[in-house]
Amino acid sequence: MVPGLAVAIALSVVGSLGGLLLASLLLLLRDPIRRTLIPSLISYAVGTLLGVALLALLPEALDTLEPQFVFGTLLAGILGFFMLEKLVIWRHCHDDSCNVHDSSATLILVGGAVHNFADGCIIGAAVLSSIPLGVSTAIAVAAHQVPQEVGDFAILLDAGHTRRRALTLNGLTASAGMLGAIVVYVAAGWVPHALPFILAFAAGNFLYVAMADLIPGLHRGTIDVGAAQQVVLITAGVATVMAL
Repeated sequence: MVPGLAVAIALSVVGSLGGLLLASLLLLLRDPIRRTLIPSLISYAVGTLLGVALLALLPEALDTLEPQFVFGTLLAGILGFFMLEKLVIWRHCHDDSCNVHDSSATLILVGGAVHNFADGCIIGAAVLSSIPLGVSTAIAVAAHQVPQEVGDFAILLDAGHTRRRALTLNGLTASAGMLGAIVVYVAAGWVPHALPFILAFAAGNFLYVAMADLIPGLHRGTIDVGAAQQVVLITAGVATVMAL
């Protein structure tokens, strides 16, 4: 196996399956402890997503492309993921008391696979640029996967699945991240000029998830974390990216 491809696959495992593993460990904790930890993880995830998008992915794309192309692709990424979420191709849920209404467990699994595939594509593209960028991107992916996976577990359990089956099904959807990393890594060899566009589009994904999906939850009363603690954890997420 090509060394770079092996790294891309390994980091996609860290991003997708690492988030799933941490989420499954959280489910072993008592409800009060879990409900305290999840908002903290969300704050940290916001910092990693913003840090990777603004301090890593976009600067890397700007090294190759003119600013109008970079920010045009960034805008396309934000609008694209907004439309995808509107069409309910995937659904983010960041605690274990989700109100699913018309969202079935099957839709959650399909959406999770699509989401993980997209994250794997982003990690693969980051590794093509540099391994440190791939590492920071994988950390950001894992951080924002944790609260989402906890919510997905809750939905599957509510649908009647056992804990073991819910873990197995979520594991299968998470494995789509490896497929995404492989597809982008192989395809980049055919279309090398597409890499900076992929990085800019990925930045749009991360910005959308952080600012439209995660940050609003930190302002709602359902997530009870002090403002000072939120700022500290968001800063810690950004610092993690800068340290890599």
